[in-house]
Amino acid sequence: MTSEERLQDVLARITDAERRAKRQPQSVTLVAVSKTFDAEAIRPVIASGQRVFGENRVQEAQGKWPALKEEFKDIKLHLIGPLQSNKAADAVALFDVIETVDREKIARALADEMQKQDRQPRLYVQVNTGLEPQKAGIAPRETVAFVDFCRGDLELSIEGLMCIPPADENPGPHFALLAKLADQCGLQKLSMGMSGDFETAIEFGATSVRVGSAIFGNR
Repeated sequence: MTSEERLQDVLARITDAERRAKRQPQSVTLVAVSKTFDAEAIRPVIASGQRVFGENRVQEAQGKWPALKEEFKDIKLHLIGPLQSNKAADAVALFDVIETVDREKIARALADEMQKQDRQPRLYVQVNTGLEPQKAGIAPRETVAFVDFCRGDLELSIEGLMCIPPADENPGPHFALLAKLADQCGLQKLSMGMSGDFETAIEFGATSVRVGSAIFGNR
């Protein structure tokens, strides 16, 4: 299958999952994860109508997306990988959505850069639902206080929460936890679900799913 065909398959599966979950049609946004793929591999997916993409690394994204975003004005680019504070300026300049706000230092750096650049990317807080030491994200028990800090102290508008469940666990309880935390924070947006579990995520309320290999193939 081509990437265009795989894209259509994923979109059909999202539609089916929305229907099974009794969700509104088109209530789930597909973020096509294009990390490690170059501009020429991404172009056919853009040509098929996809406009929302995700990248893991700021530096890699800088190498391919400025030209593509200039050519296709309606592209929305999400940062879905860990952000270092020394890359905050570059991230604010390039990305439309930053999904990996997970500690005070990053939140402060983003607040400073958003003010300097007069640019307001949408922000999500990443939650480490499995408390995995090797994985980014704030602890579930600290999430509500951290969102309150971002909103109150830094005047950041937090749009939603994001998580990546442990690879070897049933993702359902992690998605349920993220949905519960979002409700406690008064947040409507949930970024959860990847190629192997996005249909489950939709069942638990995902408003966006991050799908890479099911569209672009194996890296």
